[in-house]
Amino acid sequence: MNAMDPTEVFRQEASELFEVLEGALLDLGQRPDDRELVDSAFRALHTIKGSGAMFGFDKVASFTHEFETAFDRVRKGEIKPTQELISVALAAKDYIRALIEDPQSTDDIIGEAILDDLRRFVSSDQPAAPLDAIAEAPPPPPAESKQAGWHLYLEFESHILRNGSNPLDLLEDLCKLGPCFVVPVTDGIPFLDEMEPEDCYLKWDVKLHAACGKDAIDDVFMFVSDEMKLTLSPLEQVEAPAPMPLFQLLDEEPAPETETPAPVLEAVAAPVAAQPVAKAEPKSESKPEPKHEAKPEAKRDERGIATVRVQAERLDELMDRVGELVIAQARLSQLAASGSDLSIKIIAEEIERLASSLRDTTMGARMVPIGSLFGRFRRLVHDLSRDLSKPVEFVTSGEDTELDKTMIECLADPLVHLIRNAIDHGIEDTATRAANGKTEQGRIELAAVHSGAQVLVTVKDNGGGLNTARIRAKAEEQGLIAAGAVLSDHEIHQFLFHPGFSTAQTISALSGRGVGMDVVKRTIENMRGSIDLTTRPGQGTTVTLRLPLTLAIIEGLLIRVGEGRYIIPLSAVEECVELTAEDERSRGRNFLNVRGNLVPFLRLRQLLTASGSPDRHQKTIIISTGETRVGLVADQIIGNHQTVIKSLSKLHSDVTIFSGATILGDGTAALILDVAQLVTLAQSKVEKQHISEAA
Repeated sequence: MNAMDPTEVFRQEASELFEVLEGALLDLGQRPDDRELVDSAFRALHTIKGSGAMFGFDKVASFTHEFETAFDRVRKGEIKPTQELISVALAAKDYIRALIEDPQSTDDIIGEAILDDLRRFVSSDQPAAPLDAIAEAPPPPPAESKQAGWHLYLEFESHILRNGSNPLDLLEDLCKLGPCFVVPVTDGIPFLDEMEPEDCYLKWDVKLHAACGKDAIDDVFMFVSDEMKLTLSPLEQVEAPAPMPLFQLLDEEPAPETETPAPVLEAVAAPVAAQPVAKAEPKSESKPEPKHEAKPEAKRDERGIATVRVQAERLDELMDRVGELVIAQARLSQLAASGSDLSIKIIAEEIERLASSLRDTTMGARMVPIGSLFGRFRRLVHDLSRDLSKPVEFVTSGEDTELDKTMIECLADPLVHLIRNAIDHGIEDTATRAANGKTEQGRIELAAVHSGAQVLVTVKDNGGGLNTARIRAKAEEQGLIAAGAVLSDHEIHQFLFHPGFSTAQTISALSGRGVGMDVVKRTIENMRGSIDLTTRPGQGTTVTLRLPLTLAIIEGLLIRVGEGRYIIPLSAVEECVELTAEDERSRGRNFLNVRGNLVPFLRLRQLLTASGSPDRHQKTIIISTGETRVGLVADQIIGNHQTVIKSLSKLHSDVTIFSGATILGDGTAALILDVAQLVTLAQSKVEKQHISEAA
């Protein structure tokens, strides 16, 4: 396969850095005194700038550099980040992302306006507390500051080149502080046959002649401080060099460079030997035995190969191959069961075990922590809270809960609509909350938890709850129900998912058109999931999404209805009971008495128009979605079946009771029943029966 485009690799890595940067900025709004958050944001910015310049994104590097410069006072602790400054910084982050992902859509005027806003917010006439302390300190004498400088000894870890850092770039940044006299130390270079091409063996002896503080030097090496040893000592005034130290060095030693290479090494190393004893210590420490270096390097290599970046298309292709293997294994097992050859049966069982293990491993490779999705909504809540003037606290839990990557992608839009509705409709304004005795700040909780073969994702708010009377009035106004019809609160709340239904009094950019919750329901049902809606007046609303772990391979219950075979997702099956003679006689009721509870049931023979006469002893499979239970009457329960889900063609899009198909061991197809649609169908039949009995 062709290698991935390097610029595409940069875009992927930049996307991860943008998540880190956005998270750090949002956290900084809550914890403005956290220095680690500031450093984290600057590390992300610095990496984006350096990588952008490397891959030819010059505008990205230039804008990010200006961003760093404007934000520098925050890093130095001179000003505290305000909410307004965080908002502008987030806008700058969005502009950098646009420069990388879609440069044609950007405009230099927008970038300049953002930078002007940044400069305006970070420039303050009133200095912060750290500046007061500096102002009280007496300034150094002018003559001394002109000749002040530092003597540095730099020793980098040997693996620094592998991590993408270049010591020469750092030395170049150091030279921007002032004139530098740089001498490489070569005594640690091994023989050629012992040299690792990716290791760094050079050290540097530097004299910096600049009136700068130690903090300025630390800032240069801020991102590699854990990968180097830095020794600093003040320079004497007499050591101030001529104005052009680099050219002076070249003029003093022209002959060795033109004659033989060996004197050059001696001439370059000579100044190091003449240094005082104070800098001999780092040199002695910089000569560890090779055996001691090999052990930590081996550990780093093990950590380096712990994760591998793989294209999503390859995982999809692997999942398809595993699905075909599962189908072939089912055919082999069926052939082995029909024969009498014991060796074939043993091989079939072994292949079944290996195929099952490979299936679980492949599905595990596709699993992604849902926290990668939850992190996106922090910005959404931040912006909505600002635009609607509603202080909102956003809390997440269960970020380590894993879902198939396809489920993660499909879940993004429904959660956006739910969170927007929770803030716009659920959370009250500040005055209303105060009048009701609530805290000024609202609260949105986003949580995920495993529940059997499903994942439950909940969106909970502490707002005013659903207004059932208003929902009913709107439903009657739109002709969805008759005036005075007897409906439970749960049934009334289901109208929120009806297309075009909205209780908003005005249409705004956020709500009022009645399309959000409809999109949520259709998307979740397409994922073979369900939605539960609970509310407590004055206390808030909770929306629970019940989702399968994956959309690729599921455990199913294989049943027979007439001559056809069908699959019911095993996660929806509660129990199986036999249809009694009493239930057979009550054909008009269509209710089962299951341990004192009435459960409506559907006769699949009638629903699927199966030919032939029904079996004498029919079975009822009790399925559930949310709090609703329905029985499905089938002729035979065949057993458990590993189901590789195949999508139906567009010609079958109007057949709503099927969610897909699968291939059985004998090569025939079996349709997968859509549990949510069957439950809805059963509920509608019960309502019609109630209406006919009332008439």
